[in-house]
Amino acid sequence: MSKSETLPREVWVIIAANFVIAIGFGLVAPALPTFARGFDVSVTAASIIISAFAVARLVFAPVAGKLVTRLGERWVYLVGLLIVAVSTGACAFVGEYWQLLALRTVAGIGSTMFTVSGIALMVRLTPPLLRGRASGLWGTSFLLGNVAGPLVGGGLIAISLRAPFLVYAASLLLAVFLVWFSLRHSVLMAPAKDSSVREMPLREALRDSGYRAALGASFANGWAVFGVRTALIPLFITEVLRRDESFAGTALALFAAGNVVMLMVSGRLSDRIGRRPLLIVGLFVAGAATAWVGFADSVLEFIVVTIVAGLGTGVYAPSQQAAVADVLGGARGGQVLAVFQMSADVGAILGPIVTGLLADKLSFGAAFGVTGALLLVAALVWLPARETLPRPSDGPHPAPGRAEMSVKPAE
Repeated sequence: MSKSETLPREVWVIIAANFVIAIGFGLVAPALPTFARGFDVSVTAASIIISAFAVARLVFAPVAGKLVTRLGERWVYLVGLLIVAVSTGACAFVGEYWQLLALRTVAGIGSTMFTVSGIALMVRLTPPLLRGRASGLWGTSFLLGNVAGPLVGGGLIAISLRAPFLVYAASLLLAVFLVWFSLRHSVLMAPAKDSSVREMPLREALRDSGYRAALGASFANGWAVFGVRTALIPLFITEVLRRDESFAGTALALFAAGNVVMLMVSGRLSDRIGRRPLLIVGLFVAGAATAWVGFADSVLEFIVVTIVAGLGTGVYAPSQQAAVADVLGGARGGQVLAVFQMSADVGAILGPIVTGLLADKLSFGAAFGVTGALLLVAALVWLPARETLPRPSDGPHPAPGRAEMSVKPAE
């Protein structure tokens, strides 16, 4: 494999850290609602703990984008991880509900800091013709971590509901050390005030049809994958399919499996044939399968459409992030990336609320149908949008220091 076809070492470091972070998140997620209920609060109050984290991410995203532009990606990433590590570890020692709520809100702020800066690092450090592959690896590491986390977390919950918080905090501190130690001498990590790194304003990105289409796809993805699938699938299984709640974990695992199968293939394919074809096909397949979920009346049919939806999501996911990276080129764009993340967060917050009302007032078929239609609309938005993958004849858009691919030896 030639040097031009190899991902920089820095990208592999960020991918490895992403895996560690995802394992920790998978540890805490199953414990949070039960832990909150332990303070003798209602189901709604326990759910607010989850929402507070998401709302904090959404509200703080513009600030995180500005910090990335002013301070640089690496320091915002490390500080964000430290904030989440400290606030999550402190959750293990809370004695009242409001303390847990406050700490999860602070964790949401740290989360958006390391998410925006982590994507910014991936965007700036990855060569243009390898962005799809890097995005596929990024997504795969997160999914694998989310699958592994609950497996370990189940055993920890049996010991204590507070144990997952301490282990997650430790895993985040490990990620901080991993990134700091591995990248401390990197020649590709340009300082924030490096005048050779152009800053792209948000208004410039919004003039690009590829960026606007990516925002639409991100919103639909947040609505369907991070919102509706997590919120409605467990209810659909118990109320429509009449299966035990434990089957919900199997369903989410099947979706993730279909996702992982496609991510690596679609990432490489995206670098060869372009982002736009895979986004259109993937969104269409995921949309059709998601709409079909609401009408599945047998477990076998449900399993089939769940896997197909996972495959479709795996087709478009790497191209979505790679398209935004193409728009930025080698420029810094903290606000550009923050708005991209916010579009997914808005979808994840609104999706469960709107579709929950639809399921209550109409049917699960209506709820999943609207969600599938949203994904189909996102596919249609990509039809007139431009292909963002740089053509070889356009010349590369290297990240700063691209000619120097190595990392300085430790002193």
